[in-house]
Amino acid sequence: MLNIFARASISRVLAPLGSRLARAGVTPDAVTIVGTLGAIAGAVGFFPRGSLLAGTLVIWFFVMLDMVDGAVARARGASSRFGALLDSTCDRAVDAAVFAALAWWFLGAEDNSPLALAALLSLVMGVLTSYIKARAEGLGMTCNVGFAERAERLIIVLVGTGLDGFGVPYVLAVALWFLVGATTVTVAQRLAEVHRQSTAKPVGPGQAAG
Repeated sequence: MLNIFARASISRVLAPLGSRLARAGVTPDAVTIVGTLGAIAGAVGFFPRGSLLAGTLVIWFFVMLDMVDGAVARARGASSRFGALLDSTCDRAVDAAVFAALAWWFLGAEDNSPLALAALLSLVMGVLTSYIKARAEGLGMTCNVGFAERAERLIIVLVGTGLDGFGVPYVLAVALWFLVGATTVTVAQRLAEVHRQSTAKPVGPGQAAG
C-alpha cells in the first residue's frame, strides 16, 4: 500500500541526492550493497544484546539509504535486470536479519519463547508474501493485493522495537503478533488473487513450479 501511494513523493525527495551520487560515479548496486550490509549489521549487532533503540536507528538509516539506489539509477539513465534482482535479494536478507536477530534475543537474554515464535512466524510469512508475488509475476500475472507489503512490515516492526527501546511496555509484542496476523491474511489474499487470475489464464506446461 505504501509502495503505491508514497513512491512518487519519495522519488522526488531523493532525486537531487541520486543525481549528486551519480555524478560522483556511485552505482546503484553499490548503494544497495552498502545499505544492506549496514542494516544487517545494525540488526545483528544490536538486537541480540537488547539494544533495541540503537539497532532501530541504525537499521532505519541504512534502509532509507538503500532507497537511494533507484534515484541513482534514474539519474544515470540506466537500470538492469541484475540490479532489480540484487535489490530484491538484499531486501530479503535485511528482513531475515531483523526478525532472526529479534528471535535470537527472545530465545537468549529475554527467555521469551512466545515472542521468539512470533518473530519467526513474521519472518516466514513475510517471505511467503514476497515469494507469491514474485512467482505470480514470473507466470505473467500481477499480485499487488494485501496490506502487509515489505514497507508496512518494516515500519511496524521498527516502530515496535524503537518504542520498546524507549521503555514503552508490550508494544513490541503487539507489533509482532499483529504482523503474524497481517502477513497471514496477506498470504491468503495473494493466493486467492493468483487463483482468480489463473482461472482466466491457465499455466502452460513449461511454467510449473520446480
